Amino acid sequence: MLLAELLDAPELGLRLMHSAGGTLDRPIGRLVTTDLLEPGRYLSGGEVVLTGLVWRRQAADSEVFVASMASRGATTILAGKAQLGDVPADLLEACRRHDVTLVEVPIEVAFADVTEYVAAAGSAETGARLSASLVRQRQLLSSIAAGRSLDELAARISAEIGHDCRVLTPTGRHVVPGPSELDAETVDAVTRRFLTADRMPAVAKQSGAEYSLFPVGSGFGNRLTAWVLVIDGDHTTWPRDHVEAVHELSAIAALDRARRDEGRRALRPLVADALALVESGAPQAEVAARLRQAGAHSERPMVVAVAELREDGPGDVALSLLEDVAFTVGPAVVAPGRDDLLVAFLPFTPELPEHLRRAFGRLAPGLNRSRLTVGISGETSVEALAGALEEARFAQRAARAARTPVSVVTSDEVASHVLLLGTLPDDVRRTYSNRVLGAVLDHDRRTHADLLMTLQAFLACSCSWTRTAEYLHLHVNTVRYRIERVEQLTGRDLSTLEDRVDVFLACKSL
Repeated sequence: MLLAELLDAPELGLRLMHSAGGTLDRPIGRLVTTDLLEPGRYLSGGEVVLTGLVWRRQAADSEVFVASMASRGATTILAGKAQLGDVPADLLEACRRHDVTLVEVPIEVAFADVTEYVAAAGSAETGARLSASLVRQRQLLSSIAAGRSLDELAARISAEIGHDCRVLTPTGRHVVPGPSELDAETVDAVTRRFLTADRMPAVAKQSGAEYSLFPVGSGFGNRLTAWVLVIDGDHTTWPRDHVEAVHELSAIAALDRARRDEGRRALRPLVADALALVESGAPQAEVAARLRQAGAHSERPMVVAVAELREDGPGDVALSLLEDVAFTVGPAVVAPGRDDLLVAFLPFTPELPEHLRRAFGRLAPGLNRSRLTVGISGETSVEALAGALEEARFAQRAARAARTPVSVVTSDEVASHVLLLGTLPDDVRRTYSNRVLGAVLDHDRRTHADLLMTLQAFLACSCSWTRTAEYLHLHVNTVRYRIERVEQLTGRDLSTLEDRVDVFLACKSL
């Protein structure tokens, strides 16, 4: 029931002393009876607080009491006169300052009478709502059976409650765009709030607008992979039947998602086969045919993305995240690679790297101690997918060096010699570094002479004896001795460019 309806009950004789904006037309939330001076810790928002004013010892106490409850979102005070004989003026002033509605309860009316009146009215309303809810559920289920899409059902609920409904994922993908997709800044604010809110439903704010967020399904799963209903407006001001309609739409959306997930899981073996063919160097025609079967446009330019999510439990979380982002860019295939990293073949667009960076970046607030690293190749064709895959793998290894929760690195951001090494198989790099530096590594293992460390510093300082000595806090003669020992062990003359390049690449290959 509404607060205005409670005030109109003649048997209670309640008197309105101050009305905060819009409070009278809001449904009554939880009733809380308290005489604590600071009740805020026990409130969660929207409550009507009944108090006998036992807490008031001096005028300043009114400010403390009202400020405590207002800070937690309580909207109304029902103050009894029995303790003080009247509602003090300082309480009225505090309610005006904090925009809290104040209602006087006569001495002859017990708080239990108020509570029972609200409960009785609520029971009648609950029966009516249940009947309406059953009718609505039957209609929604009938619509699903008739083949109606989730977009159509969301539009129907939007018209019923007067608020636009959308369904988003934490990466910003619009499963149901509603009348139009939200702009990027609003999506950023909505996904951040969804991933960090202590409880659901929650309210996100952006540029003066409010959006209510309801999890699709139970709400107890991993929020990184969840769907969220995003609805214009603040749900705490809605009638209860509108909130229930949203919960019913959430349940229907969960059924729709389960159906889509089943279809995606059915394709995963084909996707895994396509990736295995690329990794094994299978003929181009066979790779192209399998990619088409898996749903990709193999005749168009593509990009390879490699991703890893560390310290976040089951691998299917990372797979779901990469699949979700892939869906936002068009027909794509995603599967685990031979090195347990996730691989995606995505349709190329010039804006793709920035799109992926923003989509993955939205997950950062919900990663906690986990880290998501992504490497992206340059534009490629089906003929060069194997090379692009190695390129993306190396970019992903470069992304691991970052200390941020989410790191996305493109092959364009990787130095040229690093990219060259990244296209080589691991065993080739190991063989090369062993052939050039094997004797140095063996010498360091036996004597702990730090020859390799000195060599790396020497190369990083452009082969300057003085700068290397300063960097390592060594005497120049010590540096000279160590580098001469390296030259003896490797058979390389580091005063020549060709031998420097050999040793430099061998160090990088480590």
